[in-house]
Amino acid sequence: MQPMPMEISEVILRLGLASVLGGLVGLERDIHGRAAGLRTHLLVSLGSAVFMLLSIFVASTTRGDRFASDPGRIAAQIIAGIGFLGAGVIIKERATVRGLTTSACLWMVAGVGMAAGAGYALVAAITTAFALVGLIVLKAFERLYPKDFYRTLEITTSVIVPAGDVISLVKSQKLTILSCGITRDYVAGTARITLGLRFFHKGVTDKRSHAMFQMLEQSGLEIRRIEWRRT
Repeated sequence: MQPMPMEISEVILRLGLASVLGGLVGLERDIHGRAAGLRTHLLVSLGSAVFMLLSIFVASTTRGDRFASDPGRIAAQIIAGIGFLGAGVIIKERATVRGLTTSACLWMVAGVGMAAGAGYALVAAITTAFALVGLIVLKAFERLYPKDFYRTLEITTSVIVPAGDVISLVKSQKLTILSCGITRDYVAGTARITLGLRFFHKGVTDKRSHAMFQMLEQSGLEIRRIEWRRT
């Protein structure tokens, strides 16, 4: 058995710090219902710390406290390896991509674990603090300013309804029409108008969609189906 070039109490402290800091970030993700939550982030941070410690131990085995080889060889593989795990939490639903923030969190807590394992406790703690500020405080701040949203509106009407009337109604809601597709089914007697929309809005988009549905329903046009979805 190889002797450790470090006190066991120092090893426990570094691994414990990596676990706690990674777990804090994971707790925030867990609260928001993400698949990679408390345990996943804790294990990523802890594992990174272990690999960092092993890098130091292996490099200093033959010459005491001096590095006999590059201690970054093992640690460098953490960055490449964590990319596969981060890619696994990214989910694509139609045109919507979810999990990018969680993927970035996993990548970040790997760095926190490496810092803790290398003995840079202050760096690990400060990084975690900034990350939590970004995840918690900035999430609330995002609701305070308007931004561009992109949605697809699909309206099915009777074939006798002029498409221009429907498009004029949509334009009255101060929406920018980016694309327009019209399909007429003369056998079924229906017309489908598909509009790619962009609008500037603050907060969630539910109010805009509800207003659009209400306006179309009260328009007097023969509307048979309305679908509002993410682009």
